Amino acid sequence: MKKFRIFPLLLLLCLLGGMFAPGASALTAPSLNGQAAVLIDLDSGRVLYGYNMDEERAPASLTKVMTVLLALEAVDSGRVTLDEMVVAQDDCLQGMEDDSSTSGIGPGVHISMKDLLYCALLQSANEACNIIGRYLAGSIAGFVDQMNQKAEQLGCRHTHFVNTNGLPAEGHYSSAYDQYLIFAAAMKHPLFMEISNAASYQAACTAVNNGEPIGNSNALINITSIYSNGGRYLYEGASGGKTGYTRAAGYCLISTAQRNGVRLLAVAMGCDGALNAQIEDYYNFIDSRTLYDWGFDNFSYRTLLSANEVVERQDVELSEGDAAAMLRPAEDITALMPNEVMEEDIRREVVLYNDTLRAPIDAGTVLGEVRLYVGSTLYGTSKLVNSSAIELSRNAYLMRRVGDILSKGWVITLLSILAFFALIYLVLITRYRRLRKKHLQERRRAEKRRREEELARRRQGVPFRSADPVERFDFPTDMSDFFDDGEE
Repeated sequence: MKKFRIFPLLLLLCLLGGMFAPGASALTAPSLNGQAAVLIDLDSGRVLYGYNMDEERAPASLTKVMTVLLALEAVDSGRVTLDEMVVAQDDCLQGMEDDSSTSGIGPGVHISMKDLLYCALLQSANEACNIIGRYLAGSIAGFVDQMNQKAEQLGCRHTHFVNTNGLPAEGHYSSAYDQYLIFAAAMKHPLFMEISNAASYQAACTAVNNGEPIGNSNALINITSIYSNGGRYLYEGASGGKTGYTRAAGYCLISTAQRNGVRLLAVAMGCDGALNAQIEDYYNFIDSRTLYDWGFDNFSYRTLLSANEVVERQDVELSEGDAAAMLRPAEDITALMPNEVMEEDIRREVVLYNDTLRAPIDAGTVLGEVRLYVGSTLYGTSKLVNSSAIELSRNAYLMRRVGDILSKGWVITLLSILAFFALIYLVLITRYRRLRKKHLQERRRAEKRRREEELARRRQGVPFRSADPVERFDFPTDMSDFFDDGEE
């Protein structure tokens, strides 16, 4: 009975956990045959789908992309030219077995760097990679060191090379994601895509492929590929790429495709095919097509935020008419997103560079930035700029300046001193006026007595001679008199 009572409780807990668990994507993962894969949005570098993408695996001839990348960097830097003739040394066949992929180049053959690059990418010639490595670094081992250094610079965390071509070797490994990093770096060189996208190439060196044209092994773009099966793997919009196979690695392919402005890169590793699974299909091409179909069907570019939209309003001090800064994106934010994402799923994060703003501010001034997230994934960012110029209010500016000046310590001290002397001046003026008033009153009394005495004498007929003539009273000018009230 206790078991039956506990079961409903467990069921309820599971339901509650499902309600509060983070929402998982409703996208159904593509069905693949291989052991590792990754699908990348080339414009943003965002992983759209990954399966064991960091697993360390034998990369087979995908290794040759790194070899060609270093050679193209040498060409761009002027260390070597495409027409430069290279002599194949005795170690050009190092590590190769009888069934190794080759263009038939042997020791002593004179061949141009351009021919070597086409042999390495199109025909996957192992000896071509050894010749390139020895010529550029002085030794194959020295070149392999440069390959590992470059991988580290590109941020590859699960890659280590032992040879130039990807032939089976202990400690030679890479991952699907690292292969994307290397291929993306190679794509920055226009010649790389030109070579890897060519259906065939006629080498100037007659030793290459017995003088016959060499064909591109990538069946996504070449109907005459040795893996083509009558063109069944051709894919609309595919371009460039590199195939690879060893028994340890399985069938591998790294490629790109573009439709409706969406640019994708797919890596498929550890797939089945004729030699390792005794089947007619080559699943490195099938998996790649599946990844591209899944990406193009479920993702599209969307404008997440328009440059005309006001994102934030920020007050501006000293602005004419109390104008505020209207912040909008400097440019539209567009991103490749799952079609299922709704507008309400997009979260905005606004960062203002200054807590307070002060006029004047020119139109287009960068004042912050906005970031757009879906869940924890950043889908776009843009600087925030002021929509229009904000003028300075001169009255507000003058009042602010006066306030700033009056708040300074030395100004306060000076004003205190002036106030002190003004107070003394007022005291003196008040004292002066009181004394002057008293003086005038005494003078009027003295003048009155004189007139009364003169009148009395005249009435008595006695000539008037003032015994007490009115003395002239001069208002004191000595400072001490201001403080002597004249009273006894």
